[in-house]
Amino acid sequence: MDYASSLLNLLPAARRKPGLRELLNSVDDYLPAEQVERIRTAAEFGASAHLGQKRQSGEPYIAHPLAAAQILADLRLDPDTIIAAILHDVIEDTPISKQDLAEKFGQPVAEIVDGVTKLDQIQFRSREEAQAESFRKMVLAMVRDLRVILVKLADRMHNMRTLSAKTPVRRRASARETLDIYAPIAERLGLYGLKIELEDLGFRSLYPRRYRVLEKALKRARGNQKEFLAKIAGTLRSNLEKAGIKAEVQTREKHLYSIYRKMLRKRTALSEIVDVYGLRIVVDTADTCYRALGVVHASYKPMPGRFKDYIAIPRINGYQSLHTTLFGPNGVPIEVQLRTDDMHNVAESGIAAHWKYKSGENLDSVQQDRAREWLANLMLMQESGNSEEFLESVRVDLFPDKVYVFTPKGEILRLPRGATVVDFAYAVHTDVGNRCVAAKVDRRLAPLRTPLRNGQTVEVMTAKGARPNPGWVNFVVTAKARAAIRQYLKGLHRREAIELGARLINQALGEFNLTTDKIDEDIMAAAIAELGLRDRDELYERVGLGERLAPLVARRLLPTSTGEEAGAHGAAPLAIAGTEGLLVSYARCCFPIPGDPIFAFLSTGRGVVVHREECANVDDYRKHPENWLPVSWHAAADRHFSSEIRIEVANKMGVLAAVAAAVSGTDTNIERVSFEERDAETSLLIFELKVADRQHLARVIRVIRHMPEVLRVYRTIAAHGQPE
Repeated sequence: MDYASSLLNLLPAARRKPGLRELLNSVDDYLPAEQVERIRTAAEFGASAHLGQKRQSGEPYIAHPLAAAQILADLRLDPDTIIAAILHDVIEDTPISKQDLAEKFGQPVAEIVDGVTKLDQIQFRSREEAQAESFRKMVLAMVRDLRVILVKLADRMHNMRTLSAKTPVRRRASARETLDIYAPIAERLGLYGLKIELEDLGFRSLYPRRYRVLEKALKRARGNQKEFLAKIAGTLRSNLEKAGIKAEVQTREKHLYSIYRKMLRKRTALSEIVDVYGLRIVVDTADTCYRALGVVHASYKPMPGRFKDYIAIPRINGYQSLHTTLFGPNGVPIEVQLRTDDMHNVAESGIAAHWKYKSGENLDSVQQDRAREWLANLMLMQESGNSEEFLESVRVDLFPDKVYVFTPKGEILRLPRGATVVDFAYAVHTDVGNRCVAAKVDRRLAPLRTPLRNGQTVEVMTAKGARPNPGWVNFVVTAKARAAIRQYLKGLHRREAIELGARLINQALGEFNLTTDKIDEDIMAAAIAELGLRDRDELYERVGLGERLAPLVARRLLPTSTGEEAGAHGAAPLAIAGTEGLLVSYARCCFPIPGDPIFAFLSTGRGVVVHREECANVDDYRKHPENWLPVSWHAAADRHFSSEIRIEVANKMGVLAAVAAAVSGTDTNIERVSFEERDAETSLLIFELKVADRQHLARVIRVIRHMPEVLRVYRTIAAHGQPE
């Protein structure tokens, strides 16, 4: 009788739970007796903690954690991970505390369980926010111990296997979350075995009818294909043996969700997907992989453009193999993978291979290093934005990597498909991204938003004092770049809000011949405390963001003797120079420029929004006089402003080009052009220009007005009631 069986006989009959015998038999194959005893004790402890609890299917609750532990035992993971899987729900669902677990099973087990525990105890505004915050907490725990995600993936795997007990709505929600987050995480960490099953289970629950149709069609095609592949495999085995190469040749079949995604991506029918079945050749060394590749290509002609060398350039999760596609008999394409035994283990287990029990020795691995690098990027992401924004960034970051580009020194960077030059700059280093101003792609200057392709060499040029452009957020695809840009702009936004708030308060105090410098420190401190703020900077920031009104704050800062002597001098208008940054914006309904009579409105979160006085939208703002703000143009406004003009023209060949040439002839930049056809005789051209002031714009309009094709030219201004 083996050790696991003898332990089971010692358990009271009432305590023997489904799955425990299988689990103990599995761990008994590779763990010493004392560790099997620890796992048995954990199973007893978990059974007692969950006593009386049942799953929606009606089975005892302990069956779920035991099944999750079995998934990890099949990967031959270490005892602490197995025990944490058995106990992963006790903190959430029972009175057992983290401290209780630490005392009985050790701190590592307690930390893993705490990392997996959801945040059900905290109240959130929505289910989405709770889900996102739980995921954020799990990621933070993963940084401390990567085994957290292994337990979470095993938990999710068993939940997906038993999803039929849930309502259709809950099934679809779980399936969508699995396909969006957990299966890609498994792939990102190299856990392909888990990833494939999670995807197929999610596919079956999210699209049950499509799953059934595809499964049925695949079964019909399977017989002929298997026989066909067996012949090719036999030929390759024979040729490899003749070349003196010892190799294992396996047939392989793509899983359903992978086929479904390929059909969607290429918009093809199942009959047109050529690599549903393939071959895998496993050899002893990387050098033998390349020798075997030569034999394979000598046996069947390779398909041009379909060879990928993931041994020389591994995937971002550490995956290594040679991929090639052959012209088989009758021209049928056959996909072949070549790898070593070690590469195959990593391909199946990923970072889990790091915790496979090896007599207590846990050696660092390339996969673990890559996983930690990814988690460091996740940490950077979570520092900016809320939980839901973080979860969305993770979704974007989990897209499969497809682009491999080179630095000028020949180093390889792996980026997601669609990554731009700016993504590359931030992948090199955050400071390089923040200060990049131009770039060369394959030694030619290229715009920063240029999407990159495989094999390109990218050189980034930086400038001292340069800073990220807010518009970059609209086209970068990597979470690291997006998080770094937002983090920088968040700090910049705060500095500008503080500066603007100080100016607004000083403007309001000017009505009483005072400035903030003349306000007694005790009065300032009392006002800050009364408003529940930390310090003077936070007060200025709130005012600059429009969350506090400057006139009301100014009155709180007045010495009592100043009292009601307001209004004798009036507040001086706030001088607008056009260089205030993010907290002063110019309304796009009327496009104010220097020289226009202007009016400003303090908008919460946006700061100061400047309109022309004749703008129809101003009528609505006048209903809230507490948010009005007197403003004037600074004498030395030194920048160009957007202005929009509308030009009615006769429909003639080349009229748009002629007008654009006339505008360019006045040294004016054209930002945007649109075209509206009025009728058979006339059309409307809308030009957005960059001008210095009214005189500059008048000069442009004068040139256009004298063109024979032009019927009318005028500035854009909002019609009454038109939204901004």
